[in-house]
Amino acid sequence: MGLELENPLIVSSSGLTNTVQGIERCFRAGAGAVVLKSLFEEQIDFETRDERETEERSSHPEAGDYLERMSKQLGPSDYLSLIREAKRSFREPVIASVNCVTSKWWADWTRQIEDAGADAIELNVAIMPRGNERGASEIESLFLQIVERVRRQVRIPVSVKLGPYFTSLPHLVARLVMSGVRGLVLFNRFYQIDIDVKSLSLVPGYQFSTPAEIYPTVRWTSILSGNDAYDIAASTGVDSGDDVVKLLLAGAQTVQICSTLYRNGYEHIGKLLADVEAWMKHNKFETIDEFRGMLRQGASEYPASYERLQYIQALTGLS
Repeated sequence: MGLELENPLIVSSSGLTNTVQGIERCFRAGAGAVVLKSLFEEQIDFETRDERETEERSSHPEAGDYLERMSKQLGPSDYLSLIREAKRSFREPVIASVNCVTSKWWADWTRQIEDAGADAIELNVAIMPRGNERGASEIESLFLQIVERVRRQVRIPVSVKLGPYFTSLPHLVARLVMSGVRGLVLFNRFYQIDIDVKSLSLVPGYQFSTPAEIYPTVRWTSILSGNDAYDIAASTGVDSGDDVVKLLLAGAQTVQICSTLYRNGYEHIGKLLADVEAWMKHNKFETIDEFRGMLRQGASEYPASYERLQYIQALTGLS
């Protein structure tokens, strides 16, 4: 998105990046950039009005209590302070993350985020189509409405973190680019739920991604990469240096990591970089640009049939 990074590894939005100390540990371990922990629309809504006196508070006291605690941990005002302090302390890019379901507050707040010094904004639009009232086109239109409103308010680059569940991702991406989006993050890993059969209650599912989840990211990165109008940050399922290499070969400009750092610590960033460098040396590549996108679908001599042939090969075992 026009940002200068020393390497393609970005620590994605998480609790790892919600303090200056955490950000420092990311950069000290070798990260090229960080995405701050998301600021949620509900937090802004809570801070902007006297939430205790609303009907929602009386109807949903547990939700109100949770939002109050959440805002106290890192509310909107604290978020702006975190951006300012991070930019005073580090030369590496700091990307703000906002998580929203409407465009209600973001016209004002994205300007404040830009004024605080963020190098870019990652929009995490989380619309869950739970009912049958809205069709796919209406969901996409709402998605674009949020993006376009934010994009009009700021001069810094905006990326969008997408989920994998769109009917036609290439079509949606084309519309996002027309609205001025400079980057895509593939993919957003939505909150997972599970059921406790002993207590007969809903409980959190496994919250970290696993290496087995990288395959949709590889596929869609290879399909969507190669367009000069936007950059791709590949995310989800990245655990090893080989995983980073795969996504770069598929055409990603950068690779976001998170779950592997929770499992292995901040120092794992250095190991990932070392493994990528070792792979490059073994294959006689001096720069990432020499192999980035080498295996993207658009680079194939037969891109239209590539996916179908691989599917047939997998089923039949023929090479």
